[in-house]
Amino acid sequence: MGGGALLGWVLPEWDRNLPTPGLGFDASTAQATLAAIAGGMITLAGFVVTAITLVVQTVQTMSPRLVGALGHFSRYLVLFGLLIGTALYALVALSHVHGRSVPRVSVTVAIALVLIDATVVLYLLSSLRHAVTGGGLARAVGRRLRTVIDQTCPAQASPTRASPTRASPAQARPAGRADAAQYPSPQGREGAPVIVHSGRPAVIFSIDETVLTRIAARHGVRVVLVHPVGDFIRSGETVAYLEAGGTDCGRRTVRRVTACFHYGPNRTVEQDTGYGFRLLADIAIRALSPAVNDPTTAVQALDQIEDSLLRLAGRPLGPAWLTDAKGTPRVFCPAPDWAGLLSLALDETLLYGASNPQTVRRLHALLQRLLATAPAHRQPALTERSDALDRLAAATLTDPLLKRIVARPDRQGLGGILAADPSDP
Repeated sequence: MGGGALLGWVLPEWDRNLPTPGLGFDASTAQATLAAIAGGMITLAGFVVTAITLVVQTVQTMSPRLVGALGHFSRYLVLFGLLIGTALYALVALSHVHGRSVPRVSVTVAIALVLIDATVVLYLLSSLRHAVTGGGLARAVGRRLRTVIDQTCPAQASPTRASPTRASPAQARPAGRADAAQYPSPQGREGAPVIVHSGRPAVIFSIDETVLTRIAARHGVRVVLVHPVGDFIRSGETVAYLEAGGTDCGRRTVRRVTACFHYGPNRTVEQDTGYGFRLLADIAIRALSPAVNDPTTAVQALDQIEDSLLRLAGRPLGPAWLTDAKGTPRVFCPAPDWAGLLSLALDETLLYGASNPQTVRRLHALLQRLLATAPAHRQPALTERSDALDRLAAATLTDPLLKRIVARPDRQGLGGILAADPSDP
């Protein structure tokens, strides 16, 4: 908006010295054109605000956490600024039209801005049809979650794994990430320098792991995180402590480590794999609510859950050490294990979806595929949920026809190609 106002002031002054004029406007036509553009853009900006409000209300019915977690709506705020910026440009340029002085290039630029605004509005409005549907929201969360999984749970956990050379500061990784079982457990915190949250009660929404690992390596210490990303922290609570290893940890080191922790009112998907599953589970169970009765949306959420769980099935999970360039463990990170993420992703949908044939069949297909993919030590948790699904469905769907229907796994829920039933002749 500031750029539009500035351009509307500078361009007409520059326009007077141009040898080639723009479109042929006289003073009255230029005034009418600029006034119409300013009024039209202000009206359109009001329409955009109304559309954003309706979209936010619709998305909140899926989950009140989706609006803040996705960051999907910042583009509409940019569109609002673009429209008001165009209006300001037209109004300021209008003040330069007087007598026989007509900034024709400025009027031509205003018309070009209208064409640009119209293109952007149509593009973003066409994307609204995906933003306000349960399936579109589930796909958006799934895309974010896959990125976070690749960053926080790399497929090859090697102490010498190189950092991505083009990663942004928020996405950059330490030199390596190793399973906590490869190194000795953290020592006791008695007498160790502690990192305390001194602000208001808040949630840890991110930790600058790269800087934290670099600080620990430079000072020859180890940082042990007490809470993972996503935990709610009260004022004065310890979030980490330092294992000095014979090195004197001064106040400066403690301050620098403290600055690596970032707090906010809510969790975000970044660095928080569990929160991505939380959002997908929210979409699924709200779609299964008796007030909604939309099991197809639940199936679409389960599609994204299945893809993410398949990515995690063979990767190291749970507590891990962040290592420096030499492979020395520097930062101990608590993290959820396979059983915890599986419970978060599926248990509530098992409970609320056991009475719906479409959801039961999709859950059977999901669990069967995970059982065929996951390592042996992660299969008991899957078997437990498969058995629980059978018990819950049998207790809820007592009709013989429904029992026979839900016994078959179906990746589409209903209407897909069924797996062969071993009991059939």
